[in-house]
Amino acid sequence: MITGSIRIAVLAGWVAGLLWWERRTSLRSFVDCKVKRDVRNLAVALPALTVVQLFEVPVAVAIARRAQQQRSGLLMIAQVPEWVRSAAAILLLDYTLYIWHRLTHRVSFLWRFHQVHHVDREMDASTALRFHFGEITLSVAFRAAQVWLIGPTPAAYGAWQTFVFLCILFHHANIRLPLAVERRLARVLVTPRLHGIHHSVAPEDVNSNWSSGLTVWDCLHGTLRTRVPQDSITIGVQGLRDDRHQELCSNLSLPFHDGIGVIPTAGASHCEPVSALEA
Repeated sequence: MITGSIRIAVLAGWVAGLLWWERRTSLRSFVDCKVKRDVRNLAVALPALTVVQLFEVPVAVAIARRAQQQRSGLLMIAQVPEWVRSAAAILLLDYTLYIWHRLTHRVSFLWRFHQVHHVDREMDASTALRFHFGEITLSVAFRAAQVWLIGPTPAAYGAWQTFVFLCILFHHANIRLPLAVERRLARVLVTPRLHGIHHSVAPEDVNSNWSSGLTVWDCLHGTLRTRVPQDSITIGVQGLRDDRHQELCSNLSLPFHDGIGVIPTAGASHCEPVSALEA
């Protein structure tokens, strides 16, 4: 089982490595002051991370322990080896996270909160953390349902949580991988170029590439989009890219403004091949 101290050490090392990588070879040019953006993104993230630690994790772990003790949940009922159960738990948790992410784009009330993540008009590792605390609070009930239905052990839940956090930091990072390498990696995991498409202002782009860990879910649902040149992508939310909407107070209050919450309606209609991923 991955202990809390090991998880923190792994995540800290991963963040430090990504920050170094972003400075060494970036995928997109920085326009805004990076230090100012990072500080603002961390300020947005702090209340959300507090909700994760105080509510989401304790609730999910408590349900996972109960499932283990009472042998409840889909995977606890199944008579399979423990390693199969753990692997299946990670896959099912990742798939149901795809469903949640898709809901945050399709349900107007949820999009009000989730768009705070998308309003950032540049994208790097700090963007991976900037979720509104309201969205994370709303996600606690969904996370509880995930764990209750699937029935992962606390160890499997902790492994998935670490895996998906590493993935989210990675695919938000402003790092340039050799295109041939990224095309191969994208067959399995969400990559910076793939997720950059998802953060585009274009409706057909933002309503694609919803996977957080494994790309297979977008392939299965016909929502994988790859034929988008990176230099054609404008990151952010249409109508919310001005300086005023980049400020901290605006970010935190954005979900509560009238007229905010218009969902981009166009979406991907088929699974484009990973080999078509563009530079």
